Amino acid sequence: MFTSSVKRLITAIDILNEYVGRGASYLVLALVLLTAYDVAMRYAFHSGSVGLQELEWHLFALIFLLGAGYTLKHDGHVRVDVVYSAARLSERHRAWVNLIGTLLFLLPFCVLVMTATWQFVSDAYVFNEHSPDPGGLSHRWLLKAAIPLGFGLLLLQGIAEALRSWLLIAEPR
Repeated sequence: MFTSSVKRLITAIDILNEYVGRGASYLVLALVLLTAYDVAMRYAFHSGSVGLQELEWHLFALIFLLGAGYTLKHDGHVRVDVVYSAARLSERHRAWVNLIGTLLFLLPFCVLVMTATWQFVSDAYVFNEHSPDPGGLSHRWLLKAAIPLGFGLLLLQGIAEALRSWLLIAEPR
């Protein structure tokens, strides 16, 4: 009973990050088109826009923040594979490495970033922060809110990965 509940939780987190990650992938297309338009306008017509340049930076940030959980889900994150990919490590040993690494490093770091940025987002909202550049974008709190959101998704996926590792470790040999 408990194992099936854990598996359902893992599946729900996987589905959430799959949808968010795929949604974020469309931002890559938007970024490419926006950048091409901005470059064409700047060099062909000598007409640039600060707002468009800032939007490019914002899209770039969103791609990475919203895609982090998806990347972890698909094991596309950076890892030092010297020990992890050694032939002598069994799947159970790899699960131990994943579990310990997630519990000691990933989850605490995500919680730290989320708690540290909450006031940052709140202040940007309260003071209606906007770009200091003329023609820049307003509502900067929206972009800043993506920081704890992205790390929250990464935290959830880290929990799913830790639970997946725990299930592998706990299963009878």
